[in-house]
Amino acid sequence: MLGHLSFGVSDLDRSTAFYDAVMAALGFHRVWTSAKGVGYGLEPNLDKLALFPRSNAAPPGPGFHLAFDAPNRNAVDAFHAAALAAGGTCDGPPGLRPHYGETYYAAFVIDPDGYRLEAAHQ
Repeated sequence: MLGHLSFGVSDLDRSTAFYDAVMAALGFHRVWTSAKGVGYGLEPNLDKLALFPRSNAAPPGPGFHLAFDAPNRNAVDAFHAAALAAGGTCDGPPGLRPHYGETYYAAFVIDPDGYRLEAAHQ
């Protein structure tokens, strides 16, 4: 359904370091880099998430978060650990979330600009 998402970030270098780490934990990588931004995905030049520097960057309000599919529970754990090591904040440690589904395993973090992120494996 979605082609890609773009986030405005206040510090492109800081955000690139953060997303390099968390995307790698989920099996994604940087697919393009320029002075104007970076993109992440699986195939060269085909980003699913793009970051662009913006002096007025601000995450959407309450209720918004971006959930990434994780290939397994270990990837969810790695995502969470990588996010915290790269300057993110825990918004829910890895674990089962039975209120979402019997096998729903997820972790929640907040990136350095305040974007709420989730990695989930079902």
